[in-house]
This record gives sequence, structure tokens and C-alpha cells, in this order.
Amino acid sequence: MAQGAGSSSVTHRWSYDVFLSFRGEDTRLTFVGHLYEALRQRGIRTFIDDESLDAGKEIRPSLFEAIKESRIAIIIFSQNYATSTFCLDELVQIIECFKEESRLVYSVFYHVNPSDVRRQRGNYGQALADLQNRLEGNDEKLQKWRWALSQAADLSGWHFQPGITKEREHIKTITRKVSAEINHTHLNVTNYPVGLGLRVQEVISLLNLWSNEEAEMVGICGVGGIGKSTIARAVYNSVADSFDGLCFLSNVREISYKHGLSHLQETLLCELVGEKELKLGNFYKGISIIKNRLQNKKILLILDDVDKVEQLRALAGSCEWFGLGSRIIITTRDKQLLASRGIQRIYDVKGLSADESLQLIKRHGFKGLTGDLDHYKDVLNRAIKYSCGLPLALEIIGSNLCDKRVDEWTSALDEYERIPDEDVFKVLKLSYDALSREQHKEIFLDLACFFNGEKLGDVVNMMMSFRGVEPTHAINVLTDKSLIKIKEDRVIMHDLIEDMGKEIVRQQSRKEPGKRNRLWCYEDILDVLQNNTGTDEIEVIILDLPKDKEIQWNGKAFKKMKKLKVLVIKNASFSEGIKYLPNSLCVLEWKGYPFKYLPSNFHPTKVVHLDLSNSCVVPQLFDKKLQSLSRVNISNCKVLSEIQDLSEVPNLTELRLDGCINLTKIHDSLGFLGKLKRLSAMRCKNLKTLPPRIKLTSLEHLNLFGCSSLKSFPEISDKMEKLKTLDLESTAIESLPSSICNLVGLESLNMEACPDLKQLPAKN
Repeated sequence: MAQGAGSSSVTHRWSYDVFLSFRGEDTRLTFVGHLYEALRQRGIRTFIDDESLDAGKEIRPSLFEAIKESRIAIIIFSQNYATSTFCLDELVQIIECFKEESRLVYSVFYHVNPSDVRRQRGNYGQALADLQNRLEGNDEKLQKWRWALSQAADLSGWHFQPGITKEREHIKTITRKVSAEINHTHLNVTNYPVGLGLRVQEVISLLNLWSNEEAEMVGICGVGGIGKSTIARAVYNSVADSFDGLCFLSNVREISYKHGLSHLQETLLCELVGEKELKLGNFYKGISIIKNRLQNKKILLILDDVDKVEQLRALAGSCEWFGLGSRIIITTRDKQLLASRGIQRIYDVKGLSADESLQLIKRHGFKGLTGDLDHYKDVLNRAIKYSCGLPLALEIIGSNLCDKRVDEWTSALDEYERIPDEDVFKVLKLSYDALSREQHKEIFLDLACFFNGEKLGDVVNMMMSFRGVEPTHAINVLTDKSLIKIKEDRVIMHDLIEDMGKEIVRQQSRKEPGKRNRLWCYEDILDVLQNNTGTDEIEVIILDLPKDKEIQWNGKAFKKMKKLKVLVIKNASFSEGIKYLPNSLCVLEWKGYPFKYLPSNFHPTKVVHLDLSNSCVVPQLFDKKLQSLSRVNISNCKVLSEIQDLSEVPNLTELRLDGCINLTKIHDSLGFLGKLKRLSAMRCKNLKTLPPRIKLTSLEHLNLFGCSSLKSFPEISDKMEKLKTLDLESTAIESLPSSICNLVGLESLNMEACPDLKQLPAKN
């Protein structure tokens, strides 16, 4: 069997190369003695138990430790091996330990038939029968011994038959094999393997190394800088001894772009078949040669930093290309790339915990010193929060600030929070650059600049309003690329990825924010509004001041923003009235709009989403042909008394009138808006009537909670099958029309606190 080590071997130097397990009275002075001497002369560190043990003596803790600290185990099955409970316990320990950590175990059948060991026949069957009598019903222990014998007998090894094979030749063969295995070059992993052991072991568990029935592929996926390559190198070191051929292809993405796929194929073949130089010419020829040369060879192939499916097709198009027991590990930022090749075993790398982050930044920032660092506590916690468990960020921050004073840490962290570290930025930006469609890049930048942590539904609605496309596919692509996650129905982005996205926008014009296409930082927005430095580059402005503040301006700041699509303003007052709004706006969200009127020259024919809630202005919009208008929120408008004709807004899907306490009437045209999905008029306490008939075929939610003057409910169309929720709590409704029974899709009807309601209609 060829397996490899787990967490203990991530950066571990073994105490012993070989552990010899044998029955002393059978082989100590003959075969084992000669094998030990041959291994020793080749410089192979070998553990041999020199103590003479009785058959029933228990295995010592020091022997357990020697097993754990050995890279390879060789078990010499002799005729009396199974008569020793000590040997059997030692065998169980070897199999359990080496199987768990996937290390090399070889079996030598010395004057013993392998099938007798496998099936516990002959001397082995008799020995176990005798032990069963001595154990007096301890079947669990006996089953463990049987299991270990069966497992060991199936491993790779040598059968020594007297008169057929010379003992000296056997020993030479074993020594050469062991020497070749321990001479495999190990890759440099990392100076500080904090949190690495567990992650390596989790990947190894996915490799299913104990099985040689077929070749298998495993993916390691995660955002840039999360440690995918580090984990892959450590896994390589841990399991390398298990394979007949090894190849770690690093920087697949970069090499394929610079030198082509055939160059990668040439490297792979040279590593795995021992050719010094190959010239393939084209990658189609390379595919054929890889299949022919490797289909009978058990190999370990790691393809690091793959970003295109063509790279997988050229290097590892199918498990059938490689011999039984082969393992192919792919590291990538793109989970969909793995799924497209049918790879189901995927390890999604998580960031370091707070404790692990603290360990790592201390190692880099203080050269591993653990003295009095209490005065660094605040800056260390700040650095950990900033890095969000990204090892790359912790290593760079710690190294850059190694042996620096606390005030220097503080100053540097201030700078990092304004402008990301260049090395971190470059690594993270690779995922952005790999987005093949410009639309996906634009949506990523929108999410980074404005919507991290927002509800997915709200983000989708907002994107559709000003991008004009349904963004679900793009969001799925960004999720597959490890740029975002959807958690509890919210869009979640790693803080450093958010910073990377914002830095991409900042680089459009470092010194003049008015020349960028997105503005989110309130200092930049104030600079543009107060100094009239806006340009037609600006597409989105979302201003959220930390506290209500008066902005000194002349009211004309938006005049140069001919391409402005989104304007969201919160918590702001202005020294003068607004004189201009761009007609290019698709989203206008200005809660608490502070002026009495919208600019007379504003013709919002492209507006899809309008939110002027908590304002004193009554937008005279509905008398214009607003084909684009979809969502309107004018909640808590105290001066609104009537909703006029809505026939010119046929695409309205949502209308919110909550808290409009002086609203008394809604125009009858409301009842025929075929696309309206949500209507909410909560706490409109003076609303007395609704349109006498409603035929809202798309309506899903109707909320009239707290309309305490509303006495009648309109007739319902027999086509309103989509209405799910109807809330009439705390209304003055006296009766419901019989047509209410047409609401066959209704899931929730709330009529609490309706004191004037006398009876419900009977179903016809």
C-alpha cells in the first residue's frame, strides 16, 4: 500500500524513516537483523525494538510514539507472528495510525502464505483460535486483530519463499524501494503552519487514499490568499510516498497564458515519465500522449491555480487517463469550473479563526516571540478584524510591521483601511480579472461598493432597476468564483474583497472622485457636491452620512452628471434648494427629501425605482407617461391627500403608502394595474374608500393594516389567483363581498380588531 502522512507531517521531520514490526523469536537474528543492518548502512533511520518481550506483555507507550513518528512501516509476517498479542496489538496500532494519516505500509511474508494471513488459515488460524480461548469472550479485541491482519495482507509487499528467493536479494529490493521513497523531494510549505494540520487532514480524508479501485479527482476551492496552494503543497508532502509518480504543477493559470497548454503538458510528462525533454507541438497531441503513457501508472497530480476549463481538458480531462489509485487535486477560485468536470469532492477553504489569526500575525510580526505583548493588544485585534481570517493579509501585515512600534502599527492600519496593501490587492484582483463578461465585472463592483451585507431580494430589485438585466446568473457566477457568498438570504463579501473592488474604482481617478463611475465614500461625495466637480463619468451615487449634516452647495451639482443612473441620499440636508436632477436617473431614493418640489426640468421617464418616503413633497409624476416606473415608495408623506390617475404608469409592481395619514382617496385606475404585485397602505387612518372594483391579476400582497376609516372592501376579480396575503387588521370594514371567495391562492388573511365586521360571506 502506498499512502501518506497527515497533520503531523505538514512540516514535520520524521524521527524514523522505517518502523520494523516482527516476531523476535522468529526473525530477530536472521532476516530482520540483516534487513535492519542493510537499511542502517544506507543511512535510513530505522526503529527496531531491541527488548525481548513475552507473548502476553502489553505494548509500551514509547512504542506507540515510535509508530507515530515513523514515515514507513514494514511488517514481517513470520510463522509465529500471530501467537503474540503484543505483535497483534502493534499491528492494529500501525494500521489504524497509518490508515488515518495515509502513510506507507509494506508487508513481508516470511515463510508464510499471504492468503493464510488474509483469511487467518494455517498457523494464523490456529494462533487466533488459541487466543480466542484465552480471551474468554473478548470478541471485540479478536475482531480488531482479524481486521488488521486482513488489511495488512492486502498491502503491497514481498513474499519470501525458501528455496525460491534468496534472502539477500529480497533485502536489497526492500532497501532500494525504501530508499527511493524517502528520497522524494518535499515541497516547501510555509514557515508558520498555523491552522494547517486540520485543513490538510480534511483534504486527505476526501482523497480516499485507502482505495486503489479507480483514479479520483478532488478540488480545493476558495478566494485568493486563503491558503489553497499552501494546503495543496502540504497534502502533496503528506501523501507523496503513496504514488509511483508525482507532479505538482504550480501557477497553471499564469503559465498557460504565457506559454500555452502544450508547455504545461510537456512539464507534466517530463515529471511523470522521466523524460528530460519533450516537444509536443500542440496540446491535442499532448492529450493522446498523456493517456497512453499514464493510464497504467498510479500518480499524484496537483494542478494549482486553475481558472479555465481548457486547462483541465488538456491536463486531466478524465480519471481514465491515469492508473488505478491515482489522485488529481485541483486548486481554483472557481467552484463552477470543478462542477463542470463532474468533480463532486470539493474542499471549500475557510478563513483562519480569531485564535489562529492571532498566532499567525504574532509569528510574522514578532518573529515568533511570545513575551509581553499586552500593549499591542488593540492593534493586533484591529489587524485580525481587518484581515477577516485571510492568511495572506496576516502574513503581509505582520511582516511589514515586524518589530515596529505600536504607533507605527496604528498608522499602517489606518493606511490599509484607506488603500489596500498592493500585494493583497494584486492577488485578490486575479479573481476579478478572470471574470469573462464585462457585465459580471460591473455587477461585482456594484456589490463591492454598495451592497455588501444587503438582502438578496433588495439587491436583485435594485440591479434590475438600473442595470436593466436580471442579475441572478451573474450573482451565481460571482459565488462560484469565491467572490461573494449568499448567507441567510444576504449578499456577503469578504471585507478585503470589498476593499479590492472599491480600489479598482478608486484607480479610475485617484485624486478627482468626480471622474469615477461610482461614489460611496461620503467625503468624496461631499467634495463633488460642494465643489461642482461631477462629470458624466458618474453612474451611481449612494450617500449615507454618519449623521445628519447640512451640505453647502448651490443646487446645480448634478447638472454635469449626464449619465447618473442611481442617486440614493440618506441623512443629509442642504443649504439651498435643488435646481437640477439628471433625466438619466433610473433609481431615485431620497428618504426625507428636504425640498417642496422636484426640479421643473426633471423628466424622469427612465425612473424605475422611486423612494421619496418621509418627505413633504407630493411628486406630480403620475400624470406623465412613465412606462419604466415599477416601484414607488411615498410612505409617511403627510401632505398627500389623494392618489390621482395611475393609468400612465402601467408597469407599476409595488406601491407603498404606509403612514400617509391624510390620504383619503385612491383613484379607481389603481384597480386595473395588471402588473402590481404589492400594495401597502398601513396606518392610512383617513383612507375611506378603495376603488370599487379591483382586477389586480398579479397582486400577491395587500396590506391595509390600521386603515381605521376604511369601511368597505371592493369587489374582487375572479382572476386574482396570485394574492397570498391580505391584512385587514384594525380597519372599520363592515362586510366583505362574496367575490372574496375568488382568492383561491390566499395563504394568510388577518382580520383581527375589526369591531364593525358583522359576518363573513358564504361561499357560493
